[in-house]
Amino acid sequence: EIEFIGGLMDDPKKPFVAVLGGAKVSDKIAVLESLVNRCNKMCIGGAMAYTFLAAQGIDVGKSKVEKDSLETAKRILAQAETAKCELLLPIDHVVNASFDSTDAPSIVTTIGPEQAGFDIGPKTIERFANVLGSAGSVFWNGPMGVFEKPMYAAGTKAVATAMTESKAVTVVGGGDSAAAIREFGFDDKVTHVSTGGGASLEMVEGKKLPGIEVLRVL
Repeated sequence: EIEFIGGLMDDPKKPFVAVLGGAKVSDKIAVLESLVNRCNKMCIGGAMAYTFLAAQGIDVGKSKVEKDSLETAKRILAQAETAKCELLLPIDHVVNASFDSTDAPSIVTTIGPEQAGFDIGPKTIERFANVLGSAGSVFWNGPMGVFEKPMYAAGTKAVATAMTESKAVTVVGGGDSAAAIREFGFDDKVTHVSTGGGASLEMVEGKKLPGIEVLRVL
């Protein structure tokens, strides 16, 4: 954890790319603010991407948006611009009328008022994969869609695959990302999979962790 997560925070091989997903912007404010000042590029997927898109005035239909985090998203977008960190959001989406719908999902570039996004689309997958392919270091935390459901797993699997094919130092930051990369059978094909869960994110935030501080003293 110290060697790989600490190394990304202290002296990452450039370009340094972060891939962040999951449901909530509010869960990762400190992580976003830390990484936006360190990364050259940041790819955002998962439900949290819809809060960022909504903050830019883009209609996201019935997709999950944290209305209380819209101002936070606007602030992070502005910080990225100031820090010259290219922030990439989905340009197409896998949508359906609802998560429980048994209908086949559609791929769209514009989400309709009765649709909700549940995964990144193929154009976004290609865009993110190209960024990962030219990266020097990668930190990934959070799925790109609701990967537990096969019809919405393509984005997360594609990111995992791109990481295994990259020559970068590739670090997976615990939680759902670690579960996903193990489920796809790729955990031995990346540089490091954190077992720290939320603690790995606290390390990325720059917090001092008691167990690690003891090791530093020793």
